[in-house]
Amino acid sequence: MPLTFRKSFRILPGLRLNINKRSWSLTTGGRSGPRHTVSSTGRRTTSVDLPGPFGWRRTRTTRRH
Repeated sequence: MPLTFRKSFRILPGLRLNINKRSWSLTTGGRSGPRHTVSSTGRRTTSVDLPGPFGWRRTRTTRRH
C-alpha cells in the first residue's frame, strides 16, 4: 500500500486550502450546500451532498498551455 501525503487547512470559515504531493486546491462552501473546488492543475469541481447515499458532482478540467 503506497503512502500518500494530504493536508487540509481551514483558512476562514467556509474556505479550505488543501495540499497534496502534486498540487494544491481551494475549496469554498461548507457541509450543507454546494462546494466549489479550484485546483492548481486546472481542475474545477462543484459537488453537492444529497440526502441519503446520493451525491452530485461535476468536474471540468482546463488545459494548461
